[in-house]
Amino acid sequence: MITKLTLTVEKSIIEKAKSYAKQTGRSLSELIENYLESITQDNKDQKISPKLKRIVGSVKLPKDFDEEKELRSYFEKKHL
Repeated sequence: MITKLTLTVEKSIIEKAKSYAKQTGRSLSELIENYLESITQDNKDQKISPKLKRIVGSVKLPKDFDEEKELRSYFEKKHL
């Protein structure tokens, strides 16, 4: 269920965030939702670096992206 949320944020931050969202082809709502999801996940078993945490959700892959195929291709090019 989608629910509306009202936030109070510094104007300069909002402007930067809107610009970033536009550059990455996403909405500000999507960025905020991804961020909130990432900080509320149960990551007790995983240690994620602060740098990685900051970029979570910044890359949008096609729906048909095959990670195994891409990794295999990368390693074949690198090692063959």
